[in-house]
Amino acid sequence: MSAQSSGKVDPRLTTRLDVPRLPEALLARAAALPASTLHEAAGKIGVLPPAIQGISSSFRVCGPALTVHSPPGDNLWLHRALAIAQPGDVMVVYTSGVHEHGYWGEIMATAAQACGLAGLVIDACVRDVTLLQEMGFPVFARGACMRGTGKDFGATGFINHPVLMGDVSVSAGDLIVGDADGVVAIPHAQVATVLDAAAAREAKEAAIMAKLRAGGVTTLSLYGWD
Repeated sequence: MSAQSSGKVDPRLTTRLDVPRLPEALLARAAALPASTLHEAAGKIGVLPPAIQGISSSFRVCGPALTVHSPPGDNLWLHRALAIAQPGDVMVVYTSGVHEHGYWGEIMATAAQACGLAGLVIDACVRDVTLLQEMGFPVFARGACMRGTGKDFGATGFINHPVLMGDVSVSAGDLIVGDADGVVAIPHAQVATVLDAAAAREAKEAAIMAKLRAGGVTTLSLYGWD
């Protein structure tokens, strides 16, 4: 009996495995840059909803997106994504606009660490927050909610298809960087160019701060706003 005829959705029908990968050299460069700098250098694009924050202010994440579009109140497709995750991936999850469930917790984070997942970015809530903080697994979420999720084998989800996070479309393989300022997504094809612009921006800002520390100038004069 097929998955369809038994009432179960075959996850292979909506799961993509041929995801573009980012070179390790680019990922290493990105890991050293603040999320806000990458956003500015990219032309002020890619900011995920500001409600999505690290559950610890010390958390930082950087890696290519493993995208998941999950049915509401259900985390089965997150488990399925874990089963195909590659080391260094960042799972980026859209939960169909239903935020107030604990879609992720200690067991899933343990499985994620075992397979080398770099972190989770979810437009919803998680639970076991203290344990996740103690584990040091980077989670960026809307907050904490203890309400459980279901496992509907007849519901359709999508893995490695584009997901809409706020007004930002995130595709599998896009660069995801999150820190205390929030999370930014940089389209895969633009990453190398954005990293060059971000490095130049960091150097320029370092020079400006050196002049300010030396005294005798203002931000108005330095930026030509006076």
